[in-house]
This record gives sequence, C-alpha cells and structure tokens, in this order.
Amino acid sequence: MKKEKIDQYFDDPAVRARLIDAVSRLVSVKSVKGPAQPGAPFGAGPKAALEEALKLADELGFATRNYDGYVGLADLNDAPTQLHILAHLDVVGEGTGWDTDPYTCVEKDGMLYGRGVSDDKGPLCAALLAMAAVKDLGGTAKNVKLVMGTDEESGSEDIAYYYAREPFAPYSFTPDADFPVIHIEKGHYHPDFGAAWADESATPRVTSFKGGFRHNVVPPEAECTILGLAAAQVTTACDQVTSATGAVLTAKDVKGGVCLHCAGKNAHAASPEGGINAIQALLAALSLLPLADCTSTRYLRSLHELFPFGDTRGKGLGIAQADPESGELTLNLALLTMTSTRFKAKFDVRFPLCANQFNCKGVCEEAFRRHGISILGDPDMTSVHCVSADSPLVKTLLRCYSMYTGVEDPKPIAIGGGTYVHDIPGGVAFGCDFPGFDPKMHAANEQASVDNLLLSAKIFTQAIFELCGE
Repeated sequence: MKKEKIDQYFDDPAVRARLIDAVSRLVSVKSVKGPAQPGAPFGAGPKAALEEALKLADELGFATRNYDGYVGLADLNDAPTQLHILAHLDVVGEGTGWDTDPYTCVEKDGMLYGRGVSDDKGPLCAALLAMAAVKDLGGTAKNVKLVMGTDEESGSEDIAYYYAREPFAPYSFTPDADFPVIHIEKGHYHPDFGAAWADESATPRVTSFKGGFRHNVVPPEAECTILGLAAAQVTTACDQVTSATGAVLTAKDVKGGVCLHCAGKNAHAASPEGGINAIQALLAALSLLPLADCTSTRYLRSLHELFPFGDTRGKGLGIAQADPESGELTLNLALLTMTSTRFKAKFDVRFPLCANQFNCKGVCEEAFRRHGISILGDPDMTSVHCVSADSPLVKTLLRCYSMYTGVEDPKPIAIGGGTYVHDIPGGVAFGCDFPGFDPKMHAANEQASVDNLLLSAKIFTQAIFELCGE
C-alpha cells in the first residue's frame, strides 16, 4: 500500500475524532485488577473494559470473540492468520497527584490525559484503527488477530490462558513499549534471601528494618529502629549520607532508642539508576554508626557490602556483566524486612545474553554463603527473549518505522522490562512510545500524544499490509 493513501486516511479529522472517542470510552472504565468473579477472572473492571473494547471492534465491522473474560479477539478477515497484535486493557491503580480525573480522558493541546492513554488503551485503539484502515483500503490476503488482554499488569495469566488453547501466529508484536523495535528482553532473577539468629541484648543494635513494597520498583522509603542511640547521635551520619546520595534521612527519638527514616526516589527496576534506593541509603547510614558487634549488626554490614549505595549493576555481588547486543545487567535491592531475630530480603536482576546459571546465579549464591546468608527456596533464572535483528519481522517493522518517521537505518533495541511477547516465539515489541517522549507511565498525569497515536496507527497499517499481503 502506498504511503500517500495511508497518510490521507489518517489525516482525516473524522479519523482523529474516532481515535479520541475510542480511547475515551476505554479510559472511562476503571480496569484495575480486582477479585475474581464468574466470567471475570481478574475482576469487574477488566471485564467491563474488555466488553467495551469488543463493542468498539463490533462497531468497526470486525468479527469478535470473548475467551471467558481472559482475552478478546478482533479478526480482520476469515483468512489464515498471519499476525497477532497483543495489547492490554487492564491498568495499574491511579495513585495520587493527578491534575485531572484519571478515569476521564481529557484532551488538551493535542495531548490525552488519563489512566491507560499510553499503557495500553491508546495503543490498542491505534492498532484497532489500523486494522480498520486496512479493511477500508482494500484488505489483505492473510488475517490479523488483535488479542486484547486483561492481566498484563499482574502476571499475564490472560495470555497464558489464550495460548494454552490456540496456536501462535507466524508473526506477533505488542504495541506496549517503545519504537523502533524491541527485539531483546532481558532475563529475570529475583530470589528471596535471608538469615535467622538467637535473640540478642547488646546495644546499640537495630531491632527492626522495613523498606520497599514491590520487587520491580526501586524502594522509595525505608525505616529502622535502633535501641541504645538517640537522634542527636545519628545526625552526622544522616547528613553525610544525605549529601552523598540525595536520599533524605531523618531521625526521631523513640522509647529506648531512635527511629531512622529514609526517603529516596522510586523508579522501575529495569532502570534502577533512575531512582534513589532508600534501603541502600539507610544501610549506608547504619554502616557509619557505632553499633554493637552482634549478629544483627554483622548481617547489616554484609548487606551494605553486597549492595552498596549506587551499585545498580551487581558489582558487590560479583555478577556485573554486559554484552554489546543486550547491554548491562541491572540490579535493584527491592525489599528488606528485619526483626530482632531474622531478616528477609529480595533483589531484582535483569540480565543480558551473556549471563547464565554459573556466572550469575551461582556467583550470587556463593557470595551469600560467604556471609552466612541463605537463598530461600530454589528460584530460577527466566530466559532472555531474543529475536534476531535479521528476522523478516524485525526488518519489516524497522522499514515501516523508517518510512513514516524519516529515521534512517533504525536499529532494534534491548530492554530490561518484559512485555506480552516475552514467551511468544519470534514476538517483538513495537511502539507506541517514540524516542524522547515521556508517557508518565504508571504515574500521575499519564499522557499520550494524539499525533503520536495516529502516526503509530499509520505505521501499524503499513506493517499489516506488508506482513499479511500476498
């Protein structure tokens, strides 16, 4: 299909209005995961969003099917299927700090605001309108299925359910990431680890520690209680760590001791260098204090040695590594709780192609053994998802991206995060975020550019014609 025809189709103000209306209808449904109900395995919200998305597809003339509330399908035609486009309708909670109602799609100066406009309801609508454009502009010899899921944010049980019943397509992509094309998704390793000891009486000592809330988020807060010290005795250490790390440490006298609070900055575990790890900063402060030489103190010193502040590459554990194709290993010390007799913690590693059971998992376990720390359970390393940059799918998608953006010789990229296609043979992530644009994903005031969504739809339309034509 000639680019001029696709441009003309999507430059029609009526198509722009149709896109905004579709996104608005989906955003108005609060599709956060809730308790399972009959026909709603992920709660009433995701079910309602799926029903609304299927209604949109019906209105555009597509055959649809609901897979027991897990996923919905929209078919371009009844020919053999060549391509799956996977998008999701569930969203993370709204949180706080919004300037608008998160479940009312607001348009202002060419920007849409609302929970899901970028992740992933806007991209889903762009893909749906791309399929409509293909149909209106003459159709293709092969079928495209838009697979609309409802559990991407909480484990992707929806996609597992679907592919347990239906075959993979020759080609698959998800518009739930970045352009130009993501062809490598790093592997994951996130074990629980800890230790236990007899109750102690020595002071000063730490009797409690709590930090972090999810393994895939850089912990923004951490707090501990120290018996046998007063706030005035820890101020110098707190100020020193605040100056060195950017974390804000505060001390408050409590009965028998002092409570230390550390405020850092959250970030996604795939890019931990973008945050300020409150657990690591608080461990750094504790390393400067005159704590008693007891078992709990020795474990805190070990944790500080293994996870020093600023180490987001696993150097302290001895697992830092990288390769040219998939980049560096990243590490986030995500969770830590401690009582007077035990601690338990968890880190999140995203590893490149060069990592394996021996130079990552084995080295980590040996480092823990040297410090008397145990891995809890038998966590495995998930595989790296890698699709050759020379595959027909990747080369076609890059060519379509270049055609509509003017970017010469774009290269596929690797990420630390995981998408819907991580376990789909040959699948890649393709859009809808363009380089330099911040969608504020999972944050307040999530945003999407209408022009970017329309440009994405043009690129998807071209890709469908090239992948599914004669």
